Amino acid sequence: MNSQGHLFSGEESLDSLSNAEPAASRKRQPLAARMRPRRLSEVVGQRHILSEGKLLPRLVASNNFGSLLFYGPPGCGKTSIAEAIAGETESRFVRLNAVMSNVAELREILSIARRIEDKDTVLFIDEIHRFNKSQQDLLLPDVEAGNIRLIGATTHNPGFYVNAPLLSRSHLFRLEPHDTETVVVALQATLADEERGLGRRKHQATPGALLVLAKLCDGDLRRALNALEVIALGLRESEEMSESSVEIFAAERQIRYDAKEDEHYDTISAFIKSMRGGAPDAALYWLAKMLAGGEDPRFIARRLVILASEDVGLADAKALPLAVATQQACEFVGLPECEINLAHCVTYLATAPKSNSSYAALGKAKAAIAAGPIQEVPVWLKDSGGKASKRLGHSQDYEYSHGFAENVSGQEYMREPLRFLELKRVGEETAIADRLARWEKLKERIEGRGPA
Repeated sequence: MNSQGHLFSGEESLDSLSNAEPAASRKRQPLAARMRPRRLSEVVGQRHILSEGKLLPRLVASNNFGSLLFYGPPGCGKTSIAEAIAGETESRFVRLNAVMSNVAELREILSIARRIEDKDTVLFIDEIHRFNKSQQDLLLPDVEAGNIRLIGATTHNPGFYVNAPLLSRSHLFRLEPHDTETVVVALQATLADEERGLGRRKHQATPGALLVLAKLCDGDLRRALNALEVIALGLRESEEMSESSVEIFAAERQIRYDAKEDEHYDTISAFIKSMRGGAPDAALYWLAKMLAGGEDPRFIARRLVILASEDVGLADAKALPLAVATQQACEFVGLPECEINLAHCVTYLATAPKSNSSYAALGKAKAAIAAGPIQEVPVWLKDSGGKASKRLGHSQDYEYSHGFAENVSGQEYMREPLRFLELKRVGEETAIADRLARWEKLKERIEGRGPA
């Protein structure tokens, strides 16, 4: 099946289809499609998996690969590498998009692949994470029998979206966003290419224009190439492409941020870790990215409320009220003004002293509960309401704390005292640690274990 959804015959290879395609049809293709690499050596970037001596080029050169999974962001070259592999190995290339496919179509493709013996079938499934479990399971017998060589592409973490049996039978390669220098080189080559690129238009581009365009595309080479084509077609032939030529594209730019997928979780993770690590500039950067990507400010505010107790805690007791106030401000004020409230709170939390002592202490207490046995409430602490409780002596021996110096009676509040809280000498928690140490000495003196 080609990218338009038509099944290839058994005799059709990637090269024969490319050669048979009318020139006019190729001309109408988007620039990014026309410039797809024909061999692995033409693929730009991804040197961590494609440089000489790496596993993937060796597998392709020996034509000895099985199933492959490419995981990476949009425009990093997943489809290009798959097509280049099929071309180099002279395989029959069948492309399927998991969003538009169904079980019946998949069964037909697998059936045809079983009947073709003179040529390997590379089945490329774009967005394979969209296949449900039964669709992925359907691939397993033919993958194991070697009837198809599966190449799956996904922008989502395969560990969460690809079935374990299929994942275990595949080589997983992670692709990275293209760096700025790689994108600039690719754009320069495209401007010079007269066969597939824009060379016949004779445009010269200033280094600054290509650099700005590369930065705006966030490592997405497909987006950069298509933007280059739009900008070039807006100019007269031979007209120089300057930084001002990129301004219209820049004004309409949208960053890569999917508020419901990996980008959402990765960015909020970086945001939280930046505040926890005391890096306000990084925290503000990730905040700005989320806001530019359309993230719900109420979600961000909820994370700030959590962090205020989990990571700042007793070191600065003002952090939690500020975070709660910020959450209320996001509800009350809304966008865009609540961005100011978020920035205020983010900066405060990132620069506040940090302590997770109360959070860690709760974890220890929960572990003690889980390990059991559960301690019974001491009689002197039990509720004394009602005649029956009084007859049982509930609270009879309770010592009222306010009748003692610093409200420390020396009485125990568990039958078998346990220690969970380990305070840090940081921020306001230092004073708390000093106070508890003083109370411990008072208790020892009351109990006769310390100096009078």
